[in-house]
Amino acid sequence: MDDKQILGRIHEYVADEQRLRELHQRGELTGEEERKRLADLEVALDQCWDLLRQRRA
Repeated sequence: MDDKQILGRIHEYVADEQRLRELHQRGELTGEEERKRLADLEVALDQCWDLLRQRRA
């Protein structure tokens, strides 16, 4: 996976995060579901950022 692909994934995860928050605001997602899915996204984002930093080091 190259830097461009990693950045693409990061953008996808950020968009997913925004969608989750919107779903919760509209009442289509419980607070518990939102927290769980946001936690999963946070882990995935951290992994992408770590990989990108390693590749650039």
